[in-house]
Amino acid sequence: MKLQIDNLDGLGMRDYTAMIDAANTPRITRKLNQPSELRFSLLLGTDLVVPHRGSRVILGRTNGYDVFTGYVIADPEYEALGWGQQGPMYRFNLVARSDDALLDEKRLPARSPFVARSAGDALRQLTEDLMPGAFDTNAVQDLDVLPEYVPDPQLSWSKHAAAIATRARASFRMMDGKLIFSAAGATSYPLNESDPTFSPQGFSLQPVNSVINDATVAGDIEPQAYVRDYFVGDGLTTRFYLSQIPFIEYSKIIFADEYASATLDSNRWSAADPAGMLSVTGGKLQVAGGNGSDGATTVNFVEKIELGGSWILQHGDVEFKGPSVGVLGGLYLGPVLQANCLAGFQITPSGATSQIQALVNGAPTGTAMATVAGHHYALATRIYSQEIYRQQQTFHSAAFPAGSGFGGAQVSSNVRLVLEVHDVDPTNPATMVAPSTVLYDGVIAAAPAFCAYSLVNSPGLQCAIAFTRLIQAPGTEVRSAPSGQSFRTRLVGPLSSGGECNIYSGPSLAFFSQYVPALNEVIEVHYRGHGRAMARVTNPSSITSEQRGIDDGVKAAVRHLKEPPARTSADCENAAMVILSDGATAGCTGKYQTWSDFLPGGAQDIFPGDGLAVNAPSRCAVFQAIVKEVAIAVKDFSGEHCLYDIQFEREVSGELAFGFDSQIIRTFETNSLLMTAFMDLPEIQNTQVGATTLSSLTSAAVTRVDSTTVSIDVGIPPPTGGGFEVRWSDFGWGQNNSQTLAGRFTTQTFTLPRLGKAQDYFLRQYDGSTPAKYSRCSAALHIDRPY
Repeated sequence: MKLQIDNLDGLGMRDYTAMIDAANTPRITRKLNQPSELRFSLLLGTDLVVPHRGSRVILGRTNGYDVFTGYVIADPEYEALGWGQQGPMYRFNLVARSDDALLDEKRLPARSPFVARSAGDALRQLTEDLMPGAFDTNAVQDLDVLPEYVPDPQLSWSKHAAAIATRARASFRMMDGKLIFSAAGATSYPLNESDPTFSPQGFSLQPVNSVINDATVAGDIEPQAYVRDYFVGDGLTTRFYLSQIPFIEYSKIIFADEYASATLDSNRWSAADPAGMLSVTGGKLQVAGGNGSDGATTVNFVEKIELGGSWILQHGDVEFKGPSVGVLGGLYLGPVLQANCLAGFQITPSGATSQIQALVNGAPTGTAMATVAGHHYALATRIYSQEIYRQQQTFHSAAFPAGSGFGGAQVSSNVRLVLEVHDVDPTNPATMVAPSTVLYDGVIAAAPAFCAYSLVNSPGLQCAIAFTRLIQAPGTEVRSAPSGQSFRTRLVGPLSSGGECNIYSGPSLAFFSQYVPALNEVIEVHYRGHGRAMARVTNPSSITSEQRGIDDGVKAAVRHLKEPPARTSADCENAAMVILSDGATAGCTGKYQTWSDFLPGGAQDIFPGDGLAVNAPSRCAVFQAIVKEVAIAVKDFSGEHCLYDIQFEREVSGELAFGFDSQIIRTFETNSLLMTAFMDLPEIQNTQVGATTLSSLTSAAVTRVDSTTVSIDVGIPPPTGGGFEVRWSDFGWGQNNSQTLAGRFTTQTFTLPRLGKAQDYFLRQYDGSTPAKYSRCSAALHIDRPY
């Protein structure tokens, strides 16, 4: 074998093989989804170059195959050994880390979360962000799509790579400048006791009592009840108190681009500019025209936009420099072409100026607004979705490997889109707080889950854009209707952004003084409540098979899931199902020690993440395993003999695809609330996952209120053999519980008693099955109005 080191002194690689300390031969440690490490010692006299931090190290065989490549991570440790013929002698102890050490020394740029990207694509992007073109990423497989991944700059590249690998049940490694990312077990070798090179002495197994047939999974705080709060104005009151804390209570800026640099930020935008019409000067994105073609000159956001929850896309303060043609702030389904535009602002010439009109489903809609020379126009799109998340998380196990995970379904939802323009005259300060003009306010039924966002689609735009922001807004939609009139959307946000009201802690809805609701004006506030995501799933066949004597066979486990995040109870249910798919079989860990000449299956090398087909019937061991760790001790340099210590785990180990939080759940929930959640948690069987709940009553609404009664329309006809259950509180659902029951109804509309000025009603639908299926989440209707 050969040890080569480049001290980056311009002399290139030098052979240090002869200087290796025979008493401390090199040792390589490889761990699953962690950087590899090489420890070695050199015996050098004073006349030889001592490797230093940053030196390039390659340890390989004479046939050109490398077993380690990386960089010295710290200056060597000196040990004085005495005097030699040429002077003092020292032992230098060094530690090198694999090529990803370079990436771990860099700080990730601030970028928006990855949305609907494959695991491999996200990993490639993180690598390119840190060191563009430095590593070969051709061996990075795509694998499953991640609904969302947040690249936190506080974490190193390898921490992100490990988290992404866990979510995809994959493994990564760096070798000789090449990043390899593939499914766990994609490369597998036979470990067969009948093989003549098999080492019985080097093979050991340790059983693990890991059977799980009753899994309770606790996830994140999730959106729960579909809440509608009803108030009525008196012409004076500006503040109204909400019945629940909204799931998303505060605004969060996902990105804000002020165009302060000389070029577009490549971590945020992808530009196509064949005619050279785009530039960034004076703190603005300048658009000086296009080549006349739809979709040719564009500025596109690098991530998709998820049409879930509440978002405000502030496309910018736009100043038009002349008659313009194009689309600003477009959401697209497919290629950036006007015909594919779900919603955006169409700009067309109007004499010496331009006009702005809503563009919906590829067609201009509503009244056009004429622009005025010198004015600025703040364009914004507001998104209000019934569902916070539009795609479920994907989970993996031995039964659901990478590329074939369980879950990941898209969630259907109606989405309200509001397109507004705030016209500001720089010479008139009053226009700074004037209301925005709404060009479009409508609902897209069964809207797509994701779409592309293009800030600029310019066949011929002449404009300057001062900023662009993506804001995750409080998940609150406010609508009001003066007496005898239709409802309209009230714009939520700061007064300076054209808002009419805002959400504050308490929680409360406060209207600005200019927009106080009139006498008898009805106010509706729509949002989602919140609670802990949880699910419990059992495996009856496993429970039966595990029954012995006084043991009823139940092998239960409660897991608080950290990776992948379980954002909803449906995710928890899917995760529990996947945990049970592995948990039905007892686990096992093992070790195998052998020489490099006799690796399993004649392999040239073994890496963590590789599979082992263990076949040792004499030890009752026939199973598939995944290598977790490999330690390589170089024992004979000239003969190239290395001793391999291979640690593996039966592939049913949950740790291959899950990260569990060992901490007890401690959040804003009181102990009583958390215990109530555990007690009310329904138990379902693994064969019932995904089929035990009905759709929630997302359209349930109050239609009439008087001093003693409230009329409700649930929005859909009753299910066959079932109806609608109404309760005074959001717990105790079921046919056998009469506590808190307000009534059960088999018609779409019904009337309930009103017991006070402020009153709550909670609704779920149920069917005629035994036991009856119910909606997963309640519709919560709250009224607070005088008698």
